[in-house]
Amino acid sequence: MFTHEPVLLSECLRILDPKAGESVLDVTLGLGGHAREFLQRIGSTGSFIGLDADSDNLRQAEESLQHFSASKTFIHTNFRSLPDCLPSDRREFDVIFADIGLSSVHVDDPSRGFTFRADAPLDLRFDRTSGMTGAALLSSLDPETLMTAFQKFGELPRARSLVEAIRSRKDGPILRTGQLVDVVRSVYGYKAPGFLPQVFQALRILVNGELDALEQLLAVGPSMLKPGGRLGIISFHSLEDRLVKQKFRELVAVEKDPVTGADVGQSSFKLLTPRAVRPAAEEIKTNPRSRSACLRALSKAELYTSHRT
Repeated sequence: MFTHEPVLLSECLRILDPKAGESVLDVTLGLGGHAREFLQRIGSTGSFIGLDADSDNLRQAEESLQHFSASKTFIHTNFRSLPDCLPSDRREFDVIFADIGLSSVHVDDPSRGFTFRADAPLDLRFDRTSGMTGAALLSSLDPETLMTAFQKFGELPRARSLVEAIRSRKDGPILRTGQLVDVVRSVYGYKAPGFLPQVFQALRILVNGELDALEQLLAVGPSMLKPGGRLGIISFHSLEDRLVKQKFRELVAVEKDPVTGADVGQSSFKLLTPRAVRPAAEEIKTNPRSRSACLRALSKAELYTSHRT
């Protein structure tokens, strides 16, 4: 049984403020660390839906959360399928929450292929019941697509050289994490330890379509909030945080009069985090993996009357 320490937990509870009787959608359930506190707050009159692409995580979370008395639904799915994966009568919520990216559970289980610190099959899928593994993508994608992924998702220099080394490997296709590590070392030399996390990050994002999923959440999540509802997203690297920041700014922007430049009407959303919320020094000390976490949140207006007629 793996354990997971939820990041920015007190900050999430303070900012998202789940209350008795409210409805919560957690689109990245994991092992239920944040969900446990949400369920505690919403009580027996509340309702909760938890999604996770990893069936093992979902099963463990469901078992550990069964004793809470709120109405609970657990769904094995990637949140890129929102809102269609939800019951048709449960598509508006008081709180929507996402803890984006890699779970410590995946890193701590070397057999999943997420870590370069142990030799294992190069899988990297959150959902091992579908999709292509990291090894399969390395051997099947065209070089230009693979190079673009390493540049965009890993911000890697010499991405073309890396792809060429992967494709020209004398011992055949890369099937294991250790083989990919060897190729990275051959390209980056003594700098390889600094680039290995970026290589595995880029491939993981590609395998799981993580940015596509986040873009879908940002597209539909705000419209799924009830009046007064709150949406909170924790990201762990600049690619994710940039998407969240830009979308939230767009949502809270007030329309301007084209002549006077004065505000026209009002926004239907409000930022709850004018700046990104990051872990305190004490949390980073006890949970070093939290150091790059970044929470942004917004709320939907209680009442919003359009200026348009």
